[in-house]
Parts: sequence; C-alpha cells; structure tokens
Amino acid sequence: MPQSKVLIVEDEPNARAGLAELAASWGYRTETASDGASGLDLAIRWSPDVVVTDLAMPRMDGLQLIDRLSELPQRIAVVVLTAQGSIDSAVRAMRMGAFDYLQKPVDSARLKAILQTIQEGTSTEAESELNDRKGDNQDQMGSLIGSSERMQEIFYVIRRIAPNNVSVLITGESGTGKELAARALHSLSGRRNKPFVAVNCAAIPETLIESEIFGHERGAFTGAQDRRAGCFELAEEGTLLLDEIGEMPMATQSKLLRVLEERKLRRLGSRDEVAVNVRVIAATNKDPQQAVHSGELRSDLFYRLNVFNLQMPPLREHKEDIPEMAEAMVQEMNARHSTSVPGLSRALLARFEEYGWPGNARELRNTIERAVIMAATRSLDVSHLPASFGEKTTGQPNVTETKTADAAAIGDDVVQLAVGTTVDEAEKQLILKTLNTTRHNKTRAAEILGISSKTLQNKLKEYALAAKAAL
Repeated sequence: MPQSKVLIVEDEPNARAGLAELAASWGYRTETASDGASGLDLAIRWSPDVVVTDLAMPRMDGLQLIDRLSELPQRIAVVVLTAQGSIDSAVRAMRMGAFDYLQKPVDSARLKAILQTIQEGTSTEAESELNDRKGDNQDQMGSLIGSSERMQEIFYVIRRIAPNNVSVLITGESGTGKELAARALHSLSGRRNKPFVAVNCAAIPETLIESEIFGHERGAFTGAQDRRAGCFELAEEGTLLLDEIGEMPMATQSKLLRVLEERKLRRLGSRDEVAVNVRVIAATNKDPQQAVHSGELRSDLFYRLNVFNLQMPPLREHKEDIPEMAEAMVQEMNARHSTSVPGLSRALLARFEEYGWPGNARELRNTIERAVIMAATRSLDVSHLPASFGEKTTGQPNVTETKTADAAAIGDDVVQLAVGTTVDEAEKQLILKTLNTTRHNKTRAAEILGISSKTLQNKLKEYALAAKAAL
C-alpha cells in the first residue's frame, strides 16, 4: 500500500511537532502548518491524503479550512482536533465532511486507528467510484430497491457518507428498510470485509442488555459461567447497528456514550479496558427529538449519533417503486420456497398501488411471500391475497408495528380475537395459524413469528400436553 501523506495543522508548536513525530513513526509522510491559511496553501501544493487540524486557530479556523479543502479537486480526509466543551463544533465539522474527530489531549492509539482506517478505505472509495461509472449502483445497495426520486436520494446520501467513519442515525417507520440501509452503508465502506453486527435493543431484557453489548467476565453475575464478548468486540473493525436505540435503558445509554467518545469499553465484572474500533450506526422508528424531549433518549447521545440523519421514506410515499420491489421479492421467494411464480398480474399491481401499506416494505414482502406459496407456479393475482387485504387503507400507520401484526398479515386469514381473550390463548391462535400458513414448516413459522425453533417446539409441546390432559 502506498505511503500516505499527513498534514498537521495546529497553532500550538509542541502539539504540532508531537503529532507529526507520531505520524512519522507509523510510516506516514508528514508536513506541518501553524494555521488554517498556511495549511490550505500547503494542501494545494503538497496534496496530502489526510489533514489533521485544530479548530481554533488564527487567520483561518478549522471549519473555514474544511470548507476550502472541499473545493479542491483532490479528495482529502480531514480529522478534527477539539478541546473539551467544543463537541458541537466537532459535530458541525463532521457534517461539513470531516472524517472523524479527536478530543484533546489526543489518544495516540485512536489517532493511529483513524489513519489506518482512512488508508485502508482509499482503495475501497476508488473501487466504489469505478462501480458507479459501470452502473453497478443497485448491486451496492443490496436489497434496497427503487428507481423513484425519493429512493435515488437515499442511495445518493448512502454513497456519500458510507466511506466516512461517521455515526449515522437512521430514522423511519417500522418496515421501511432501516437495517438494509445500514448494511448498504457497511458494504460501501472500508470496513466491508469486516463483521456487520446488528442488535435490537428492544428485544433484549433490560437485565441483559449491558452484557449483550459490552460483554462480561466469568462470575460477573449469576449464570455468567464464562467470559463473553459483547457486540462491540464481535464487530471489531466492522460496523455495529444498534436498532431501536430509543428502547435502550438510560444507564446503558450513559455507558454507550462513554464508549463512543473514548473508543474503549469495560466488560461487566472487569477492571480492564478494551480498545474498540467500530463504526456505530443507530436506528429508531421513533421521532428522536421527541424521545429526547420525553427523556427516553439522552440528548448528548443523540447529538453524538446524529452526525448524519438518514430518513427512510414510508412505502406510501414512493408507490411507483412497488412493481420493481415486488418482482424482486417474487424471485427471492421462488428461490426460498422452490416455487416458479413467473410474476404479478396488472390487476394485482393496481391493487397494491391502491393500498396504504401501514407495514411498509416488510408488509409487502410478507404479502408477496404468502401469495407465492399459494400460487406455486402461476402468476400472482388478486385471488392469491387474503380476503381481509386492503380493509384499512386510510389514516396514519402506527410506527410501532409489531412482529405479531406481520405474522398475522401473511396467514390464510387475519387472526381475529374476541375481547377477553387471554394473552396465552391469543399466542396459541397466532402460532397455529402461522403453522397452517407455512404448511407446518416449523423453521419458517419460527422465523415469521420472530422466535427460535426451540421456543416454537416447546410451545407446541405445551399445547399437546394441555390437549391430552383435557381428554
């Protein structure tokens, strides 16, 4: 890999010399400047790969320097140095295009990791640009599909921010593809050959969430028989998606903020800190500003995560993408279920475009899957929809859509419950209806219900024993 050039822009002489010496010891070619104006002049003449700059400087400050560097024809990664209490300026710098920021005094290990990430990502960015010219953009977006103006805007933003090591907060209603967007950000970044780890904060009991995210040592709590790495360590050098961040307990949010700022964590039950190099992407189906106002989300954590906000549109706002999405889903389901459905009828597509899709793309996928199973080898038509489809097409959907609603939507019919039905009985009806829909494919039923195959087996045993006892 070619030797990268690093320009240090810092008005304090000792700090400037120390940073240059550090970078040189790691094999980088270095130059220094004492203020933003000198730094800009040197950047034009020397064409560095990276500029490490302070924010508060005479003649031209760091923000002005970032703005001027962005006008140059060559692409230069900028790392911002900020004093305690200047985080807002650092966040503003990152929104202007800075790659990352470091608080003073500078953590040398963290700086080294950032420079390595930039160097490793250079070849990936070049490859991404080449793919753009070849027209391979859709492949880069994975399962995100859409030719509409709204989706093309989303793709543009993803391509722009993916190579930068910045935090991203993805917002949008349930089922709009927030995890798919996170995976696209990962696959287009310099971390794409490293792990992508997704954790749903709403699905983990409050007593276990810290262990799940940060890991634990043996004996840290009752039942902790072995050391266990948390999600941060599992995602080392890769990307960690924290889904439904608004459901994370406040105490855990505080610890998460510390890890994000210091890039170090302490497993439960340990006194030692572990350095981590992970890009964090968060997602929520709530209004994050409202969550901050209501006390569900720490404001400082929100600002740390919300360097870039990616708002996923609901399906009702880009219905012109439905035919393309539906065709892709049919092919996916054909491969999954060994069916050979050739496509969708015009009448069915017209029905789809009339519907409001409160469950968004996830509901469309479930509807397509149910129809493909029913059609097997014929083109999908209106006759393959459940009788209840489209009964509710008006009004705003509930953004806290549940997996239970998803499962019910794909059954032979909607599960109808009388007032007074117990939770246990409702669960039983849902499980049995889903099993009937999947033709008693227990693995697929468990996947649709969002539970493990073992949990499903245990539930069925309970129902069998109850039926036997009633005889």
